[in-house]
Amino acid sequence: MTRRLHTPSRRTLLRAMAALPASALALGEAPGLLGTALAAAPPSGSATRYTIVPFLNSDDGTVNVYQSDDATDFRLVQASAYTPPSNRIRDASIFKHTNGYYYITYTTHTWQDPSTTIGFARSADRVNWTFLYDYTVPIAGLSRAWAPEWFVDGDGSVNVIVSCSTTDDEWIFTPYLLKATNSTLTAWSSPVALSGIGENHIDTFIVKTGSTYHAFTKNETTKYIEYATATALTGPYTISRTGDWAGWGSYREGPALVRLDNGGWRLFFDGYGDGTYYYSDSHDTFATWSAPAALPAVSGTARHFTVVKETVSGGPALAKNVTRSFQSANYTTRHWQVQSLLLNLPVVGASSSTAEKQASTFTVVAGLADANGYSFRDSSGRYLRHYDFRGRFDTSDGTSTFAKDATFIARTGTAGGSIRLESYNYPGYYLRHYNYELRVQRADGTQLFRQDSSFVPVTAWA
Repeated sequence: MTRRLHTPSRRTLLRAMAALPASALALGEAPGLLGTALAAAPPSGSATRYTIVPFLNSDDGTVNVYQSDDATDFRLVQASAYTPPSNRIRDASIFKHTNGYYYITYTTHTWQDPSTTIGFARSADRVNWTFLYDYTVPIAGLSRAWAPEWFVDGDGSVNVIVSCSTTDDEWIFTPYLLKATNSTLTAWSSPVALSGIGENHIDTFIVKTGSTYHAFTKNETTKYIEYATATALTGPYTISRTGDWAGWGSYREGPALVRLDNGGWRLFFDGYGDGTYYYSDSHDTFATWSAPAALPAVSGTARHFTVVKETVSGGPALAKNVTRSFQSANYTTRHWQVQSLLLNLPVVGASSSTAEKQASTFTVVAGLADANGYSFRDSSGRYLRHYDFRGRFDTSDGTSTFAKDATFIARTGTAGGSIRLESYNYPGYYLRHYNYELRVQRADGTQLFRQDSSFVPVTAWA
């Protein structure tokens, strides 16, 4: 099965607000990835971890920390994890430095006020943060420095892309590059404007693939996220995609990308016009994108963030080349069973027939599309795959589509020893029981979904 997969913005009313009197206003690590994990399912016993540190829709004076093992289902790690000693914290961007510390850089003032500084803080554990300093961006006549974004280049240099405006037109922003000139990230090069992107672009986020720099940036006139490329970090960039080129819609901001375990890219963005936080995936190096979907759990709460990806210990361990049966974590008398080629969840027990026990026994093998993932064979040699979102068993036809349909990435389940199986080619979709049928469905961030998609590998029935 294949497929091409509310609160006003701080800038929505900027020009209107600018016309008001002051009294009215008083009311990674790989290049460009900002993390340590590349594109592959985590090995047995390890897990992928994505971390975000967003400010809140209800409060721009503090940030929460959330983490996820699949870049879809984010769960709260620490509320109000960091509150700066003064001013605000908005648009926090996070990365993990080579010294082992996590760093955030952020906008230091609310959107109504002049803001000539960006803030810095660091943490050893992502939970306990220490304020480092506010840095005054050295641009003559600077009015606002907003939305600083980390970028680690292929040579290991650490950079910040920051959107700046000057007092002659305080609402027209241009992206500038600051490069760290020491390993402690306390000294920075003079700002250099990114050539080719130009004025009236904000929230510029950059990743690098091969020798190409890819920039995603919001056009403040049209409110669309545009796409540009260059062969050098400072440009010149060529903007090649404008308007609603990816189907994300208008009044979108804060684009941030991260690499998924299957090699695709996920773009997160703040749909401030409708109060929704979205994500969209590309598996062809940004040419086409899946329809935007609301990010479960944090949509409506989190605002403008970036993501750091890591591979950490403590993930699920499932032996390969062995036979196992799979028990529902929340309906413990029920197990996977092949019935007319479809995967269902009937009651299986000691009194079940030999044929039923055989149909409830599976061989766990290395994933057909990724050896760190998992595939599952029935006693006839057919593989579990999704087809029209239904779990079923078919004979492999040797195609890459079949291999991807039949590969799953193991994530930690809700019960002790349980696992959740994420579709390899539909990131964020899990094998889940519904009406005792096994289907591949998109995670919705609820505990019920997590339970329905958790299964315990147990001793094989046959």
